[in-house]
Amino acid sequence: MKTLNYISEVTSIDTKYLILIFKTIIFFLILSCIKKIGIKILKHIKDNKKEYIYTQRYKLLINITKFIVFILLWGEYLGAFLTLISVISAAFTIAIRDLIFNFFCGIYIKIAKPFEVEDRIEINNYKGDVININTLNFEVLEVNNQTFIGQSTGVITHIPNSNIFSYPLRNYNKAFKYIWNELTVKIPLDSDIQKAKSIIYKAVNSNEIIKNIPGKMHNQINNISSDYRIYYNKYDPIIYTQVVDSHIELTVRYLIHPKKARYVNSTIWNNILNYYKNGEIELYKE
Repeated sequence: MKTLNYISEVTSIDTKYLILIFKTIIFFLILSCIKKIGIKILKHIKDNKKEYIYTQRYKLLINITKFIVFILLWGEYLGAFLTLISVISAAFTIAIRDLIFNFFCGIYIKIAKPFEVEDRIEINNYKGDVININTLNFEVLEVNNQTFIGQSTGVITHIPNSNIFSYPLRNYNKAFKYIWNELTVKIPLDSDIQKAKSIIYKAVNSNEIIKNIPGKMHNQINNISSDYRIYYNKYDPIIYTQVVDSHIELTVRYLIHPKKARYVNSTIWNNILNYYKNGEIELYKE
């Protein structure tokens, strides 16, 4: 107690506040030690994905505990403290407000799950694959923004959790993993349409990735039918015909995983070009 009185005299800080500060430091140190021990234990999980998920949940639990401890210790003085801050600096008050808002938005993301780690999302003109969800922000591995089939640029973007309520969110993996992609093949007006369609179907259906998706998609639609009003009459690739100017456009629509779309597109075009070189299909030349 004499030490506290001495520190109080030197720093001009009331003894009761010093006691609270020391209690806060001790509790936070204890929780930090528990956090480190828990993370070391979780590292023994052999499945990397499970280890990551459990570690993130454990960190969230520790952070919530820290927040509760802080409120319990300082709750009586918090109102006066915030009032003092608002007098000293309105800008700092806004920063604190945003900090708290992001914290609770982080809890909302964990509970409501508008997106999860590994989902491909687009929000506030940022698009990429979610690689981490923290207490105050989430991290996205950026993909080029040309189409949904964009590939990683290697850039990691940190986005505040509050964006979830400020901007529309597009999730390319929500509910089910697959989305519809379209590829347009142009052929001359006097071409054999049925033969061209059969070649395109052959080029698409020969891809092992596309071949296995319709059955998986059907099962996923059935699993989410109680949560979302989503249904499709057809899951297999289908070709639509359209006459444009002096040629015919055959647009094939098929299901694909967003992260594999570019590779699959390339494979399909390679097949079509091989059929073209062998004289099995005509391609329109502008």
